[in-house]
Amino acid sequence: MKKSAILFLSFIIIPIFTIAQSISDVDFISPFHNDVAAIQKDGKWAFINKEGNVIIDFRTDLVVTNTEDGDYPMFNDDRCPIEEIKAGIYYFGFIDKTGQAVIKPRFLNCSDFNDGFSIALEVNKHVMGHNAALDKDMVNYRYFEVLIDTNGNIKHYLTQDGVNVVLDKDFLRVVPQITSKRITENLYAVKNKNNSWNIINVKE
Repeated sequence: MKKSAILFLSFIIIPIFTIAQSISDVDFISPFHNDVAAIQKDGKWAFINKEGNVIIDFRTDLVVTNTEDGDYPMFNDDRCPIEEIKAGIYYFGFIDKTGQAVIKPRFLNCSDFNDGFSIALEVNKHVMGHNAALDKDMVNYRYFEVLIDTNGNIKHYLTQDGVNVVLDKDFLRVVPQITSKRITENLYAVKNKNNSWNIINVKE
């Protein structure tokens, strides 16, 4: 009877021990943000939860954030930025904690989420006319600094005029910078044409 009890307990205990994950030879471990931590190995990043389980496997499209503790990807508001190269140009979006791209990469840049909003560079296409000889539309592209929610919906245009941009890898060799910045929950400082600042209340 005692031997049977020991065998029964061993069948219960062994599966418990085999469930635990072992992650070895990690190059970098970030502090926890939004209940997850980034880990780096062989130039790729993954995320673990507070139990040490990998919730997002190692990948190369995660965007790193510069912090006092180092440069690493992080989640804020359950969103982490990702990047994708299309025709030689970087576009940015966000994944959730399942690793799914809930906001497809379409922005020329984006900030980390803060209280449900991110500042992103949205590209607008304007058809100026049509070239009959080439049977081709003449188009102009401009990007605007916008506030997006965690679903990627544009909630507010921070800049009104936009910046002309050529969507060609030979012209757009670096990622355009975001100039607007959040100063309170509802106030944003937006740089104007005079290189000074306008203060915008997004709740008005």
